[in-house]
Amino acid sequence: MKPAKTPEPPYYAVIFSSTQTGEDLDGYDRKATEMEALARQQDGYLGFESARDANGLGVSVSYWRDEAAVKAWKRASEHAEAQATGRARWYETYEVRVAKVERAYGFERVG
Repeated sequence: MKPAKTPEPPYYAVIFSSTQTGEDLDGYDRKATEMEALARQQDGYLGFESARDANGLGVSVSYWRDEAAVKAWKRASEHAEAQATGRARWYETYEVRVAKVERAYGFERVG
């Protein structure tokens, strides 16, 4: 998996760090796939990256054009429903951080 391709800053990043309960991980994976597909349909969506270690600690970052797009995604009814299910079943703990990206740069080996 490669990092998300984002435009020149500024834009916003929503950083979701979580520890799973270990329950119903198949259901979690299905819902996460659905939420990523739904996010892609939202106005202002720019990209997504996610990783999880063997102990269940995960970090997912979604990128958005502006703060209004971030707020609209938080209010999306299907997303709110998934959040409630996550609190009830899948997450031991989580933190959400919203950041404005001011600078971005990278490297890609070619050839």
